[in-house]
Amino acid sequence: MTSAPLAARLTDAAGPLFFPVTAYGPDGAVDLDVFRAHVRAGVDAGAAAVFACCGTGEFHALSPEEFQLVVRAAVEETAGQVPVVAGAGYGTALAIQYAKLAEEAGADGLLAMPPYLVIAGQEGLLAHYTALAAATSLETVVYQRDNALFTPETVVALARTPGIIGLKDGHGDLDLMQRIVSAVRTGLPGEDFLYFNGLPTAELTGLAYRGIGVTLYSSAVFAFAPDIALAFYRALDSGDDDLVNALLDHFYRPLVELRAKGHGYAVALVKAAVRLEGLDVGPVRTPLTEPTAAHIEELTSIIGNGRTLLEKYRAREAK
Repeated sequence: MTSAPLAARLTDAAGPLFFPVTAYGPDGAVDLDVFRAHVRAGVDAGAAAVFACCGTGEFHALSPEEFQLVVRAAVEETAGQVPVVAGAGYGTALAIQYAKLAEEAGADGLLAMPPYLVIAGQEGLLAHYTALAAATSLETVVYQRDNALFTPETVVALARTPGIIGLKDGHGDLDLMQRIVSAVRTGLPGEDFLYFNGLPTAELTGLAYRGIGVTLYSSAVFAFAPDIALAFYRALDSGDDDLVNALLDHFYRPLVELRAKGHGYAVALVKAAVRLEGLDVGPVRTPLTEPTAAHIEELTSIIGNGRTLLEKYRAREAK
């Protein structure tokens, strides 16, 4: 953990947010050496932060002991170069337990995922995240998705809660997000509160989210093709609409359409792609399943098309 506040480091982020997969060996156990190599490659490629043991990292499939080992490995491998944020979820008691394990492992912050299974009212959700934020010294980003959806008024209350620094949106309702941004801006004038586009392939909606002022986003693609992810990030940031649209049309949209062909593919496809790129991170754990052979072939083609497009674009720019 570094001395600089997480909020400040994420505000100044100059690259995609990296959500590494968790590596498993042939015996099914966590492979920390391979995980470290995966994290190191991402940091060297230009990740702005490492979000360990979150959705792409199969938080749901890790024991508390494994969770802490993986978070500690990420902290040690990054060595303070970029912040490390760890997932925390389930009911309040377990979420606090995971938060404390992350703090002991040296994490810089938490991504607070939805409570397990239950559909709670706004008062209960607020109480849950308030308790989680108070349990450690770690700054917390709340993840809105599935059974944790917030009214603008609740987000204003979250933003007033000590220790909560931002909201990651994995729901995708831009009308709701605009109202949330407006409510926090008017309810807490002058206060900084971070927003993240947290949809499974966030680049596809990057232009739309930027329209309401949300520029931070998680990039699953960065886990397996950082060259493509960084090219898109820089094009989006600089206003290079030609490259943005070309990558959306010929890489990201086909990838999202492939992702929709299988349950759990938001994680399983990413892990398969990391293996295709030469790092054996093992399969996903049950209840997730591996992509079919036909879908792996399609994934290979999509990645190849993305790189071919980049090569043609760079060659054209060099003339």
